[in-house]
Formats: sequence, structure tokens, C-alpha cells
Amino acid sequence: MKMKTNTVSLAPTQMLIELENASFAKDLKKAIGMMKGVTKVTLPKRTKLTPYEQSMRDLAEGRVYKYESLDDLKKEIEG
Repeated sequence: MKMKTNTVSLAPTQMLIELENASFAKDLKKAIGMMKGVTKVTLPKRTKLTPYEQSMRDLAEGRVYKYESLDDLKKEIEG
């Protein structure tokens, strides 16, 4: 008589962490890697935004300035 065996395959659990400021990402990666049960910690390379993408982000986040005329802009630049 054959015995039926059940095989359970467990995929590793993953966690995604979004950081507002990536300045301490390497330190956080190191700390998480030292935790019991953590087998792998990866930090994807950051892609640099194109100038267009950066300007669209600036616009979306309100980092824009409005001037009434070109002369007003020149005055601001020249101080």
C-alpha cells in the first residue's frame, strides 16, 4: 500500500520598506541583516531622474516660483 505524502513548499516572506530619506538606507540594511531569521537583504540601485522628471516632481511638490514679468525674475536672480 502506497502512502500519500503532502509536500508543503513555503516561499520566503518578503517585506518592502519605503524610506522618505534614503540617507540611512545602508545602515538600516545592515541592521536588518543582523536580525535572526533574515536570510537576504537587498537594496536596489536608485535610478537618477532625468531633468524633465525632476522638474515634474518639483511641480507636483510645489517647488515652483511665479513672477509677474521677466524683469521681476531678473531682479530676483541679480539680488
